[in-house]
Amino acid sequence: MARYTDAVCKLCRREGENLFLKGERCFGPKCAIERRNYPPGMHGQQNTYRRKTSDFGLQLREKQKARRIYGVLERQFRKYFEDAQRTPGLTGENLLQTLERRLDNVIYRLGFADSRAQARQLVNHGHVEVNGRRVDIPSALVSEGDVISVGDSSRKKTYFKDLEETIGTRSVPSRLSVDINQLSGTVTMLPERGEIETTVNEQLIVEYYSR
Repeated sequence: MARYTDAVCKLCRREGENLFLKGERCFGPKCAIERRNYPPGMHGQQNTYRRKTSDFGLQLREKQKARRIYGVLERQFRKYFEDAQRTPGLTGENLLQTLERRLDNVIYRLGFADSRAQARQLVNHGHVEVNGRRVDIPSALVSEGDVISVGDSSRKKTYFKDLEETIGTRSVPSRLSVDINQLSGTVTMLPERGEIETTVNEQLIVEYYSR
């Protein structure tokens, strides 16, 4: 499975904002945006003062930002966009809804992981069940009514024992409900645009792929 393996802090610096890719580190003084808020590379500080970005540049950056937030590579991201085009409704909203329905994203939103990358690892290692069946595919899409839980054998591990003590302090979207004692969550409804916590401007992504 192809995946990004370079330093993720470079991605935040390239997009000029905190994409929250490293969990707790992103909220502290070690955050790359706090320390070096300019693009990576030897000409990064010079690029900060470059001329105004073109419309195409803005569209490209927004598409890249969305890909990096959700941890999706280009080929799969384009497939999501093409599926969103074929679905009734607004293409941009359909795209974001699909990204939010990814299992790794739902694990992250439930507070079971500090970042989507960590959530992907939990899924890949077989710690997660959907409706009582183990699922090890991070890109699997959940539906309304699905119950996502930590497997019984996995709950004995130190990570999940510690998680039981802290999960209640994490903010969870209203479209999800969490059972702290059972380390499980339920998708009570599919996400609507106003409930999706992201800085992505989906209209720019639609414009990028519609050129």
